[in-house]
Amino acid sequence: MGLDPREVLGGLAEFERELIRARTDEGRKRAQARGVRFGRKLKLTAHQRQEALARKAAGEALIDIARSYAVSHSTISRLGAAFIA
Repeated sequence: MGLDPREVLGGLAEFERELIRARTDEGRKRAQARGVRFGRKLKLTAHQRQEALARKAAGEALIDIARSYAVSHSTISRLGAAFIA
């Protein structure tokens, strides 16, 4: 009754995966400490967001605002929830 080679390889694979997970987690934490932002880049600059919100408050149609910035009307509609709060 010896050890099954698949069990040994499986154990080694789990150990290696845990090492990889630990290293990537450490790297993420160091990057965040340096101020690196994760995720997708914003479509609009801060100035464009302010302008779009002002135009939206003035009653301009979302689709017209969106076309002027070459983004989806959904991007403009999400601005209110994300940047007013």
